[in-house]
Parts: sequence; C-alpha cells; structure tokens
Amino acid sequence: MTPLPDTNPVDVPEIDGDHPDDRNPDRPHDHPENGERGFLPVFKNKNFLTLWGGQVFSQIADKVYLVMAIALVANQFQAEGQSISGWVSAITIAFTIPAVLFGFIAGVLVDRWHKKDVLVTTNILRGGFVLLLPILVWLSEGRTLFDGIPLGFIMLLGVTLLVSTLTQFFAPAEQAAIPLLVQRQHLLSANSLYTTTMMASVIIGFAVGEPVLAFANQLLGHLNYSEEIVVGGSYVLSGILLLLMQVREKVDVKERAKTKVWEDLKTGLAVLRDKPRVRSALIQLIILFCAFAALAVLAVRVAEIMPELRAEQFGFLLAANGVGMAVGAAIVGQIGSNFVPRRLNLYGSIGVALCLASLSFYTSQLIPCLIVITLLGFSAAWVGIPMQTIIQAETPEEQRGKVFGLQNNAVNIALTLPLALASIAEAQFGLGPVLQSLGVIVALGGLITWYIADKSSRSPQSNSPRW
Repeated sequence: MTPLPDTNPVDVPEIDGDHPDDRNPDRPHDHPENGERGFLPVFKNKNFLTLWGGQVFSQIADKVYLVMAIALVANQFQAEGQSISGWVSAITIAFTIPAVLFGFIAGVLVDRWHKKDVLVTTNILRGGFVLLLPILVWLSEGRTLFDGIPLGFIMLLGVTLLVSTLTQFFAPAEQAAIPLLVQRQHLLSANSLYTTTMMASVIIGFAVGEPVLAFANQLLGHLNYSEEIVVGGSYVLSGILLLLMQVREKVDVKERAKTKVWEDLKTGLAVLRDKPRVRSALIQLIILFCAFAALAVLAVRVAEIMPELRAEQFGFLLAANGVGMAVGAAIVGQIGSNFVPRRLNLYGSIGVALCLASLSFYTSQLIPCLIVITLLGFSAAWVGIPMQTIIQAETPEEQRGKVFGLQNNAVNIALTLPLALASIAEAQFGLGPVLQSLGVIVALGGLITWYIADKSSRSPQSNSPRW
C-alpha cells in the first residue's frame, strides 16, 4: 500500500500534538480524504478490515471453546448423577492462570517480534492444539491419574492452559497492531468497531456456542469430535486471514533480543510513570472493568429478587448491558472525533455513576431495570473506547506490547477481586448501597482522569491543549 505524503492536517483534532507515528513515512495509512470522519475511512482501510475479520473468527473460537470443553466433559468424563460444577471450575481456573501470570511478560516479548507474526502464529498454534485434543483424549482413554481423575481430562486442562497462554500473546499484539494500520485521527472509530465486535461476541457468544456446535454435529455427523473441528478451524482460519494483512513495522528482532526481559519490564513501567495520561487512562479502564465484574455478580441477585425473572435468567440483564455498549460504541465511532477524549470520558463516567445509582431503585421492576442497564452499557462505551484510544495513541510504538500486556494483566487481576467480594458486600450491606458505592468510585475515577488530562494538556510541554 502506498503511504500518504508527510502531512498532519490542522483541521483534524489531535489526541496529542505531533506523534512519531504520524511522521513515519514507512507506516501504512488508509487513504481517506482529510475531512472524512466516523467509520467510513476505517471501512476503506483493507488492512484494518483484515485484522478485524481475524478478530471476529478468533472471538468466535474463544467464546465457543468453553462450550466445547463443557460438552466434552459431559460426554466423556462426568459420571451419571455427578455435578459438573467441579469440572467446569477446573477448566475456568486453567483459563485464568495464564492471564494472571503471563500477561505483562507476554507483552514484553511481543515488542521484540513482528506483530503480524505473533498474530498469525498464536492463532495457528491455538487451532492446532484444539484439533490435536481429540487424539490426546483417544490415546488416554481408560487411563486415570490422581485419585481416579481421567488422564483425558488432564489433557483437556493442558490444552486449555496452552490456548490461554497463547491468547496472552495474541491480545497485546492485536491492540498494538491497530495504530500501525490506522491513522491517528481514526483510532477512535477503529476502537469503536473493535469494541462493538467484542461486545457482540460477549452478548451472543455463549448463547450461539451450543447451536453452532449442534449444527456442526449435524453437518459433520459422520466425524467424531466435530466441535473441536469447528473451534480449531476458526482459530486456523483467523490465522490464515491475518496472513493477508500488510503491516509495515520496523522491528530489529536480533537487537531487541539483546536486552534483558527485566529491563524491558522496567521500561514498560516507566511509560506509565512518565506519561500521566496513559497511566490515568489505564486506571480508569481498570475501575470500569472492576465495576462491570461486580455488576455481573450482582445481576444474579437482581434477577433473583425480580418477580419476572429467575436467578438463572440474569443473562437477560447482562445482554441489555451489552446491547447498550454496542450502540454506544457505534455512536462514539461515528461522532466521537468531535469531542476531546477527556470530555467523552467525563460524560461517560457521570453517566455510568448515575445509572448505577438509579439501578439501586429499580431492582424489582423489569422494564425500568432493563432501560437503566442498557443506558449503563451505553455510557460505559464513552469511557472505555476513548481511554483505550489514548493508551494506543500516546504509548511509543516500541513500548505498546509492554503496556498492553500490562493492561491485560492488570485487568485480569482486577476482575478477580470484584467477583470474590461483590456477593459478600451485597450480603453485608445490601444491593442498593453496593451499587451506589460502585457509582461513586466510577465518578471519582472519571473526575480524576479528566483533571490529570486537563492539567497535562495545559502544561507548556504539551502540543495539544485540546486533548
């Protein structure tokens, strides 16, 4: 793809003044008119669309994998009359451990390699491990370890660990690749499209997983383990699609390999120390994810006390939240460039806080509750997307993998605490006070982030008073 001339149009609002990425003639650009806004220039960018398509197949595989693993347990390992909860808990833990342990280190290593190579390799390997799983289960059939635990189940846990570990490399490489493919002024729209896709996968992923696998069984009924073929094939297809992507990235693999991992870790942390806007954006994202993790737990209690729902139908509430976030992401992508990110975040944080406070008064009324939760997701999009865009835009290209690895690591660790504490706090203090407290925390985070961004943009060193 032919790069555009070295230009930086004055009529486009910048997130932060001149940026190395905007002055790099070797960096590929989409080719829109300078005045184009919204999703149109993003949809014209073939390389970004290729990355987006790869994300779609990868997200499908990620969401269906757990459904596949549970189906395998039910068909192969669970005894008649035995609860499946213990088996599912073990699989979930196997998924979680790599996210907590390897996120930051994976990001450090991603910065040493070409992002396209990481994206393609991790998908092909994930697909290969899933496709290998039926063979491993067949070879271990009838064998047991550790007090009668089937060897085949241990194999399933091993594959789950490997797939989750590779995901820790895929995620920061994916985020770091977006600024390499999309012009700086279109990052907000690109992230909005990504967020919309991710929310859609969360909303329909688990619901579609079982029908997709059932259809695969009908289509490939003469083959055993058709579920693994669907999931592994989706990973492989994503990898093949990403092979078509063109990323012009200057990475001296041999030179970067000379530095010690510990030194790279300190360098990544130094980015957060030296760039307060990146640091505050990361903290705001962590607060948002903590609030939503707590909401996922509290939604079960809301469904339980609501006359129209049962506890196991809490998914309706989370789906409404996802719908709101998808709509919010679409609107931010279309008109968000008319606002500076710190204001988008402030408006979104206030909206999330008000919705959480309002929700405490409508926990027994279905329609008002669904409306408030939908508005909550809508407001959250105005927080998450600008903050993610700031991190991408203001982190130096050679440090993005480290920062995104640290972000994934911090978010995964932060998600664990609310899951453990939300139900305890609700039992101790009640549903209303907990929801209101979450609203106060999100609002304070938004105000602090706005203050830091406003102060930083007005400093003499800043080239962008509009940030």
